[in-house]
Amino acid sequence: MAGIGCRNLTLIRSVTFFRCLCGSNTSKTQRVLTFHNHTQASKCDQDFTSSKTSRSTFVLIPGSHLSSVGRCHSIRNSCSYNQIRKCDINSLRHFSTAALVDSCPSSVQPYLRLIRFDKPIGTWLLFLPCTWSIGLAASPGSLPDLQLLTLFGLGALVMRGAGCTINDMWDVDFDKKVARTISRPLAAGSITPFQALVFLGLQLSVGLSILLSLNSYSIVLGASSLALVVTYPLMKRFTHWPQAFLGLTFNWGALLGFSAVQGSCDWLVCLPLYIAGISWTLMYDTIYAHQDKADDVLIGVKSTALLFGDRTKPWLTGFSSVMLSNLAIVGINSGQTWPYYAGLGCVATHLVWQIKTVDLSSSADCLAKFKSNKWLGLLLFAGIVGGTALKTSSNNEEDKVNGE
Repeated sequence: MAGIGCRNLTLIRSVTFFRCLCGSNTSKTQRVLTFHNHTQASKCDQDFTSSKTSRSTFVLIPGSHLSSVGRCHSIRNSCSYNQIRKCDINSLRHFSTAALVDSCPSSVQPYLRLIRFDKPIGTWLLFLPCTWSIGLAASPGSLPDLQLLTLFGLGALVMRGAGCTINDMWDVDFDKKVARTISRPLAAGSITPFQALVFLGLQLSVGLSILLSLNSYSIVLGASSLALVVTYPLMKRFTHWPQAFLGLTFNWGALLGFSAVQGSCDWLVCLPLYIAGISWTLMYDTIYAHQDKADDVLIGVKSTALLFGDRTKPWLTGFSSVMLSNLAIVGINSGQTWPYYAGLGCVATHLVWQIKTVDLSSSADCLAKFKSNKWLGLLLFAGIVGGTALKTSSNNEEDKVNGE
């Protein structure tokens, strides 16, 4: 396999510190760890721990091949931005989807990486708007339909994978020029475009079968999103607002989840929820885009990160304000109770924390803030569930008063 990623290091247990350094040449002697599987990692782990060194600095060179199994090489640190990536082994989990992918047969791994199975945050961000709308559509006093949540979770996994496959097929030439994406299966040559196309057909077939299990209104609504899924990856070539098109695509579940429960959309609830989701995507994906801004300038790719530049944080504040105001409208129009607004307060706090603390010049911090949006989405979902569950007592009291 050509392409060493930080995920390959998750099985090291004894190394207390791992860091990939970018920058100019230095006189410090470094080490390169090159291995692909658990056996090689364990061997290198044993070699390292026997050296009685508690802390050390390592350099990771993507695209290199193994010259020997589990061998640690001492070299001088002479590397460029496009050769290395930053990571800290203390932030990696021993048990993770990345480790699961690494444990799969080598013939399967490229396909799992193509759909970003080792990076589940995208699936979460696609799934969460679905949970919001399913929760809002639940009957007063009821919990969201668990079977429907499971179905939409599977659909999010499949369609996020299909979207990643389409994205990589469009962007293979760009991905070869960007440090963060050079190891993607199509860019690295691990699979061919034809293999990716066949795999895409399989994913879309599974997605269609899930969609066909819904009501007719939802089938038409869901099918209408396919144009967005296919065309979104092209937008970075033509506009500085590809994040807006991603928002339109990723938050379709805010409409689809509601219709799957109710048989149609209540637009007084669904439309502001959809707008809130789009604003949320603009916020978190602008932060994410700051990771690649140096490479994007070189290869001619556009993004809101490049458009906003030093004015990014005021824009993030604006997107967050639009999100919160529309979520407030959702609460009013759906007759939500106090847990919903408590959840909304937690969401607002999380947004303030992200914007205030994010270091837009740090790729690592941008990625961390981007990933933290999973928790923001779950906070909102918890508020929706609690707010809907308490509707029963409020509604019953009103009915009694009206009856008297």
